[in-house]
Amino acid sequence: MLCWMNGHYIDSNELRISPFDHGFLYGLGFFETFRTYDGKAPFLEEHMARLNEALHHFHIKLPYTMANFQQVIQQLNEAEQGDGYFRLNVSAGVHDIGLQPTTYSDPTVIVFRKPLMERPRGKEKEAVWLKTPRNTAESELRFKSHHYGNNVLARFEVPNLADYEGIFQTADGFVAEGITSNIFWVKDDILYTPSLETGILGGITRKQVLHVACKLGLIVKEGKYLALDLEQADECFVTNAVQELVPIHKIGESYFTGAKGQVYQQLHEAYIDEILQRIKGD
Repeated sequence: MLCWMNGHYIDSNELRISPFDHGFLYGLGFFETFRTYDGKAPFLEEHMARLNEALHHFHIKLPYTMANFQQVIQQLNEAEQGDGYFRLNVSAGVHDIGLQPTTYSDPTVIVFRKPLMERPRGKEKEAVWLKTPRNTAESELRFKSHHYGNNVLARFEVPNLADYEGIFQTADGFVAEGITSNIFWVKDDILYTPSLETGILGGITRKQVLHVACKLGLIVKEGKYLALDLEQADECFVTNAVQELVPIHKIGESYFTGAKGQVYQQLHEAYIDEILQRIKGD
């Protein structure tokens, strides 16, 4: 697998990271995952904005621009001849042991690419309630960081992530998010999703779904909801940047309309239209 690291294209077997990198020593690193469509990453600007917010908050200076990463994405796709699944990873960089730095000016930046295993649109998943509670963020804001132990523990609770999604609840018992996704449900034609106040990640696809729902004139409610609120829904689906909108047909003893859900279908179609418009607009 060909990767890009700090300005150089490197085979994945040749990647080397110092054990003194504070991403390794203290978990101080952030990442974004996304996919391409016809060689382009339509929501790269939003991913970069979220990443840059996290880096600014933790005094990490990114020496590359979005244009740099667009070129890297294009060249990695051309080398592998097709669309890919990407992870853009920024680790704080090499420093002595201890919390001395006030600024991280030389981070370790890697773009990983692997073949895109496209999931058929409309393929359903079953959801399960996780025993592992959603932990609180490591700061007043929730970032997509190397602090991923909570998600790893939750992953052990499901047979696989191809057919299942585990749903977190907060320590207070509110519905939060999936292991790798944000969650939505529909009751009486109203679209519900947990608010960011629950400590969930502000997903890029989540944001786009809220955007297209507004364009479609749907009633949307963000708030703090209990498991029973979700279990009484008509429709349910989860979202992430690689798998788009994935219908859920069951959680516990509650069944939903799955891929046949009318609101799900409307939103997924509108989301694809948004992607196509962005690709054509580039």
